[in-house]
Order: sequence, then C-alpha cells, then structure tokens
Amino acid sequence: MKVTISVIKADIGGYVGHSGMHPALIAEGEKRLAEAKDKGIIVDYHVTSVGDDLQLIMTHTRGTDNSEVHGLAWEVFKAGADIAKEIGLYGAGQDILSEAFSGNVKGMGPGVAEMEIEERPSEPVIIFMADKTSPGAWNLPLFKIFADPFNTAGLVIDPKLHPGFIFKVLELKKGRVVDLKCPDEMYDLLSLIGAVENFVVKEVKRYDGVIAAVASVQRLSLIAGRYVGKDDPVMIVRAQSGFPAVGEVLEPFSLAHMVAGWMRGSHWGPLMPVSVREANCTRFDGPPRVIALGFQLKNGKLVGPRDLFDDPAFDLTRRRAQEIADYIRRMGPFEPQRLGMEEMEYTTLPAVLKKLEERFKEEE
Repeated sequence: MKVTISVIKADIGGYVGHSGMHPALIAEGEKRLAEAKDKGIIVDYHVTSVGDDLQLIMTHTRGTDNSEVHGLAWEVFKAGADIAKEIGLYGAGQDILSEAFSGNVKGMGPGVAEMEIEERPSEPVIIFMADKTSPGAWNLPLFKIFADPFNTAGLVIDPKLHPGFIFKVLELKKGRVVDLKCPDEMYDLLSLIGAVENFVVKEVKRYDGVIAAVASVQRLSLIAGRYVGKDDPVMIVRAQSGFPAVGEVLEPFSLAHMVAGWMRGSHWGPLMPVSVREANCTRFDGPPRVIALGFQLKNGKLVGPRDLFDDPAFDLTRRRAQEIADYIRRMGPFEPQRLGMEEMEYTTLPAVLKKLEERFKEEE
C-alpha cells in the first residue's frame, strides 16, 4: 500500500511569549483534522507541539505536495492564528506570510516534510520536531544515522545497509541540490554539510533509491527577506528492516550538539532531546529542544505515538546540554555564542547598526 506521511508545522502564537503552546490551538487542530479524516481527505493524524510550534502529522494516499492536504493544514493554521489573536498569544500568525493560499504551503511560512512510501508489513517511523533552531540542526544526526559506522552498527554488519545511502544536499541561498553517495563520497558530503547555515540535507535514500528520511528545509528569513523567527524544522525517518534500527536513529541525539537559533534566532546552543511534556523553551527562550515520536504505520493508520526521548537513558544528555548552555551563555553578545555577522544580517541587528552607518569614516 502506498502511503504519504506529511508533517507540517507552524508558529501561530506562543504561550507565554515564545515558550509553549496553548491547549486551545491543539484542540482546534485536532477538531479540524478529525473532520478531514471523516471526509476521507486524510487517513489518520496526530497533533502535538514543541515549544511554540503546532505540529500536524497526517497520513493519506494523495502523494506529496497535494493541494488538498496542504490546504487543510493552512486552514488549521489560519483558524489557530485567529484563536491566538483572540486570547492575546504572542506572535499570533507569525508563520503565515501570506493571506492567500496558492495550493502549497511551501514558501508561505510553515515547515514541511513529506514522504510517499510503499508500506512494509511492519513500518516503524520516527518523527523529529525541533524548536528554536534551523534546518541545519539535522545535518549531523542524519550523517551519523546513515553514514557513520561508529553510530550505526548496521552499516557494517547488516547486508541490507552495507552498500550505503545517498544524501540530497540543498544549498540554501542558491537553491541548488547535489546527490552524494556514502561511503564513496563521504568526505565531499562532510565538506558541505558541516556548514549548517549554508547547506542542509533535504532527503536520504538507500543505495537502491528507496526513501529513508526527509527533512524540512524552509528558511523563513530567506522567504520573507526579514527576521520572522527561527525555522524550527521537522524530519521523518524510517527505521528497521533495511534501514537503521530505532536505537541507531536516536543515538546521535545523545550528543546535545550545537545548533543555530535559541534566543531571537541569533545564538548557538545545545540541542536538548526532551519528552513532549518538557518541550517548553524557557531559559533564554531555550535551550533548543527536539522531541521524537515513534509510530508503527499500518494501512496508513498511526499506531502510537511512543514518546521516545521520555527515557532516563537521555538524562545525562540533558544534563550535558544544561552544562553547555551554562558555558556558552557566559559569552553573552560575543561570538561564538552569538551567530556570525553573515547570519545576523537576517535578524534585527541591522536596524540597530543602521544609526551608526554615517558615523564611520576612513581610517587615517
């Protein structure tokens, strides 16, 4: 059975500030997706949140980029934004960059990750959702999951994984893509994706062309031409039976690696893996958070979720993230706590510096 998994998210109002999600917005999403399921637009759904982002997880048989499914998500976000305005939530409708829906939410503010698959007899899928960071946050985990034998034992000992995976890399500012096969072109891949604010992994396929993972790659500042918040990416990863095991998929997040975003989208910080109930960004509007929901997919139905980071095995990682946050915060407005000037051009800093422009003169 061919099934499409669509994960579409948007920041439509924070409670309080940018820290969390008001229950009324989740309730509105659940109501509208239940109605869409009854009408046969979607097969199944799950609504959740991480930080101040509303997350819509939907399954259907309409393929990727379907206007009806994207239109459904758009209507949910519009209705949620209206509720956010009524109750005075912060940044209400922040990710809605246009009033008119054009058939696809890509380029209109929300983040999107979709994959169409031929469903296996047992289909474990993990949905990762992050807040206070950018699409480049997935680069290191995706590399470790699908290319690092020290992370994924199956790359060495499983004949189904041994031939490797193909990474599609997007150059964000030029809109160009390149496919790189690992392990053959591992060093070429690393030369690009280590620059996380310029190159991002868009999707990963197995050596035989079967889709393994997809990530949202939308950059709000590049779309809007101004700072409108960080991009808060989502990602879908298939696991087991020809793909990395669930434990291999989760393992990279034990690092609490540094990602761009955090306060005002302008700082580097550790990515902290948390349970859904702990996905509220408070300290310096962070640190950046990631949740992981696991589902078994059967005939398009979502069996689950399992809150995969709700596990004491990640307690040490969370403690490490807090220690990293303590250290890097002491840098205040100095790099490398603050992002480099190239990225700060897409924040509110240029408006502050503008008043100094006429006071600069040639050095004597």
